[in-house]
Amino acid sequence: MFSNASLATDWSVKEIRWGATASIQAKSTFESGFYPTVVLYFDPLDSANATTWKDKLLRPQIHAGLSVSTAGNASQVYAGFNWKVDVTDRLFIDLGFGGTVHNGDLDDDGTKGPKLGCSVLFHEYAAAGFRVTEKVDILATIDHSSNADLCDVNDGISHAGVMFAYKF
Repeated sequence: MFSNASLATDWSVKEIRWGATASIQAKSTFESGFYPTVVLYFDPLDSANATTWKDKLLRPQIHAGLSVSTAGNASQVYAGFNWKVDVTDRLFIDLGFGGTVHNGDLDDDGTKGPKLGCSVLFHEYAAAGFRVTEKVDILATIDHSSNADLCDVNDGISHAGVMFAYKF
């Protein structure tokens, strides 16, 4: 597979993304307002130097983020793994999977907005990005969090938005 010598142990922030998202859910589970979001990306497995698709798959980046509701809806703190795939020298796709903790409604109590059933959810995202410069990207993002029907209620949370990235 790969030797211990080929693995980096550098946990410094390699990239920061910031932007805003908004709910893309149906009327009954729609969340008003928008969500300022910040995500930090780390590369302790040295994904940046992976040469084959198999190596890239086995050496994901690690991300940790925060999404805050401006309207008192569910805010989230999340973390997980992500894989970035170049489409061209300027266009790329980024996919991520992990978990999130939120402060949203758990039970179907008759109020509007999503009912999430559990405080801890799965979190996944997809982004299409464009490299503006060597250090700056702009991305269109979509993300979803849900409990995968592990709890009685599972409306989930879905957002889409725009992010800017700076690579260190």
